[in-house]
Amino acid sequence: MADALAGAVPPPFTLDTGTAISLGIAFSLMPLAQGLAAAFLPATTPRKYYWLFLWHAYDFLTHFIIEGSFLYHCFFSYIELAVTEDTRLSRGGSKIPVLFDRPDRQYGALSSSGPMARLWAEYAKADSRWGGADLMVISVELVTVLLDGPGAVYICYLISKIANVKDAALKGQYQSRLWFVAIVVAILELVGGWYTFAPEWLSGNHSLAGDDPVYLWLYLVFFNTLWVFIPCWVLYLAYSEIFNAFTGRSRVTSTNKTK
Repeated sequence: MADALAGAVPPPFTLDTGTAISLGIAFSLMPLAQGLAAAFLPATTPRKYYWLFLWHAYDFLTHFIIEGSFLYHCFFSYIELAVTEDTRLSRGGSKIPVLFDRPDRQYGALSSSGPMARLWAEYAKADSRWGGADLMVISVELVTVLLDGPGAVYICYLISKIANVKDAALKGQYQSRLWFVAIVVAILELVGGWYTFAPEWLSGNHSLAGDDPVYLWLYLVFFNTLWVFIPCWVLYLAYSEIFNAFTGRSRVTSTNKTK
């Protein structure tokens, strides 16, 4: 796997101050999600709903804080370049598409010295597309930040209602909304991951770096497979809820017919 991801050759991993701060920001979101769960969920919350809340709290914090900063730097952080018309041409003679059709600007985190830009500059050592303004990555992140983020917030809101409400009919309404939105968010997460990495796999992984085990197993594998395995778990839970709801209804219908 390391050989397959060796298209880019970044500097070797070094745990300096900037790297430590970047990793600290990334890992601080889970304790923050746990704090939100403690604030909004009673102690009697079923474990299934607790873990769902915890994941989606972590999900929207990641989308809004970390990935939102990526979009900010893509759109607003840039350095001026000296560019001629010839430098925009691909080997086929056509123009290479660039953000805002501005080949005279280099957009992205590597064009900024801000604290969140430093985080993305660190991650870009494993996937160089995240240091600039890759159009495919930006397109995926717009969906992730603008749809998945609010969807995850709404899921946490619904879970808090389910955990605190006493009326069974009202709880059922919240549950039906929860599983519908959870399915949509989980599918968007999986599709977003596919469109992020499939172009690299199909083109030879020119932007991915897998020689260094930290870049491979921590940055690329760990941080990204979270958004594969856990959405699949959410879909499994949603399938179980839908299956139980319909089979339960079928039993009631069959019983009424026999009467």
